[in-house]
Parts: sequence; C-alpha cells; structure tokens
Amino acid sequence: MADTIEHSLRKETLAIWYPTSYDTVYNGFITTYSYDWKPVGKQDKMIVTQARHTWVNAKASELYPEDVYFKKGAASGFLFLKEKMWDHTYGGFYSWVDRQGNVVDSTKNAYGNAFGIYALSAYYHASHDTAAMNLVRKAFLWLDKHSHDPVYKGYFQHMDNKGMPLVRKKTMNSRAETGYKDQNSSIHLLEALTELYQVWPDPLVRERLSEMLYLIRDVIVTKKGYLTLFLTPDWKPVSFRDSSRSFIDNHHNLDHVSFGHDVETAYLMVEATEVLGNKHDTTTWRVAKRMVDHALANGWDTTVGGFYDEGYYFKDAPRLTVTKDSKNWWAQAEGLNTLLLLADQYPQDENAYFEKFQRQWNYIDRYLIDHEYGDWFEGGIDKEPFQQKRLKGHAWKACYHHFRSMANAVKRLRNASEEKVGQE
Repeated sequence: MADTIEHSLRKETLAIWYPTSYDTVYNGFITTYSYDWKPVGKQDKMIVTQARHTWVNAKASELYPEDVYFKKGAASGFLFLKEKMWDHTYGGFYSWVDRQGNVVDSTKNAYGNAFGIYALSAYYHASHDTAAMNLVRKAFLWLDKHSHDPVYKGYFQHMDNKGMPLVRKKTMNSRAETGYKDQNSSIHLLEALTELYQVWPDPLVRERLSEMLYLIRDVIVTKKGYLTLFLTPDWKPVSFRDSSRSFIDNHHNLDHVSFGHDVETAYLMVEATEVLGNKHDTTTWRVAKRMVDHALANGWDTTVGGFYDEGYYFKDAPRLTVTKDSKNWWAQAEGLNTLLLLADQYPQDENAYFEKFQRQWNYIDRYLIDHEYGDWFEGGIDKEPFQQKRLKGHAWKACYHHFRSMANAVKRLRNASEEKVGQE
C-alpha cells in the first residue's frame, strides 16, 4: 500500500501541480486550473492558497530532495509572501492580492495569517533562510498582539487592515460570521503553532499552543465528539437547534456537524500534543478517538466508504441526520490520515481502523483521483459525477490536504512494515 500511495502522490499529485503552477513572472503560484489543467481566470492570489503551496513545496523539498524544483518553488512562494502579501505598513498578511501583488482585499484574518506562519515555519525548516525566521517571528507577534483575546483566550478571526478585531453588530445579517470565534481558524492556528514551535521553541509560542489545544479539546469539541462550528467571544456555542428546520437550513453555515473537520482535528490535536512533549497524553487521545468514532458512526458511508460532508442533530430526531451526503476531497484526505493514525494507536479496537483506512484509500482511488488528467476531483464522483469537469484548482483547492495525508500514510505504513520485519 505504501508503494501504491506514494506512486499516486508523486505522479498524480505533485508532478501535476509542480512545476506547472509556479508563477515564473511574479513569484508565488498560479492556482486556478480547468479539469484538464489549463490555467483560467484572473489568477488573483489568496494568502491561504499561496501559503499552502509554499508549505507543500517546502515539505516536498525535504521528502524528495532529488526533485530540485521543490526547493525553487518554496523559495518563490516565500518571496511572494514576504514582498507582496505581507503588509509593510501595518503588518499582517493581506487576504487577497492580484497576480502581480497589488492589494485586492486589505483586511486581515487569523485563518490566513495562521497559514502564513505555517508556511514560513516549514520553509525555514527546509531552507534555514534567516529571512524566513525573521518574518515568521514578526508574523506571530503581530497576530498575537492584534488577534489574541487576553480575556477569554483564543483568537479573533476577522480584523480590519490595521489589525483591529471586528465586533459583531446587531444590524449584521444573522448568517454573517463576523465577530464570532470559530473552530476552523482555531484548528489551523493550532496547526500553525505546532509547526512554528518546532523551529522556534519560544515560551510564548508554547503557551499559545497549549492554550489552543485546551480550547479545542475541552471547549470546542462537544461531549458527543464533534466540533462546535462558531462561538461567541466568551466561547458560548452558536446553535439554532431550537429553531425551525427552515431557519436551521438557512443558517447551516454557522451550525452543523462537519465530519471532515472532526477527523482532521483529531490528528491535529495528537500532533500538537506530541510536539509539546506529551506523547502519551491520554486525555487528548481519548477525545481524538471519540471524534473519529462519532464520525464513523454518523457520517461514514458503509457501502463504498468515505465521509459525508454535513449532518445535524435536530431536536425532534432520535439521532444525527446526514444533511449533505456529498464527499469533498479534503475530508477524505484527512480521514485517510487519521484512520491510519488510530489504527496504530488502537490496533485491536472494534472499529477496525486499519480496515476502514483500506476502504478509504479504495474509495479515494476509485472516486476521487483523476487517473486521466491527474490530481483529485473536488468531490467524490459516486455522489457528484459532475465534478469530473469542474475546476481542478482554485483559491480554495490546492493539494496541501492530500499531500500531507498521503505523505503521512506512506511514512506510517513503512514504519509499521519495518517494525514487523524487526519482530520477525
């Protein structure tokens, strides 16, 4: 399985994206592609996508040093982040610039800045470029000064161009996310701080990493084992469970069960715990297992495999209702990674995590990987056959999720194989 997955990783993912997506004129990455890999559209650049591509190239340059273009791609991504996406007046990373680097959206958010920190940390680890270390320190300290909540802890997501957190107003649309804290920015802040702490073990970074782990594990994760999507600044859940179904459906962006985020977060919590030096932290493992078990019991397709996108606990229903049975690509990638993680930790568990991992890979291989044109469809074609002709790349679809998943799976499978040989 390791050989099969690595072949797909190298030939059907990395070799498709790189060096094709390198912007050799302005640095950074071209991100929008048709299903058959033709660049389309204006190619505006978002901090999240540019950072994710930079992170992938930095990691790939260490994993496959013989492919020298990864090192060049990571350097190009870093230059674009440093010179064009960083606000040299007020600090922080812009949300959007155009292909050349002219500002399109000067607002800031914790989610995008977290990915900037994530990418810079990985690039420094791979290159030892002191300019990257200087910028990542500056980026962390800027975010901590402007976005961190000194009263209730955690980070505010939305900020203006100067870094001032945006407050929720009564006049705002009830579906607006502004002013809330949320699981998505929180889990990726955890991810970014985990990466940062490995290259800069500063006491404040450790404090914030521990803080985010606690908030996610003990506050945002519910007793049933799924993440609360949005919360007030003092960490009270935003819920519409007592409202009508039509109102709930109209506000599903703020309140539903996201199985993909749950299985992803299980991995990110364990990773953070290990980086903090608490490898045998039973509390984190217990919560991580509860999250995966909840997703398997309520959001797993028992017929062909794969995790559904969304569900909801309606007050008049005996159990969770799957409200969106499509299967987006990133959730399947995260599920693959986390299932194998739990298979190692709980090899005899009744959930048979390794068997589920195998079924998940078979699902991905059959319904997500485009064996004709390369890379992954945005959603599983068992549920959405139209995905075969949809964009392969855009601002919200790069390859960081499935690169990380497959790379981790290959490493874990090979380690298990070596341990088995050693025992024999």
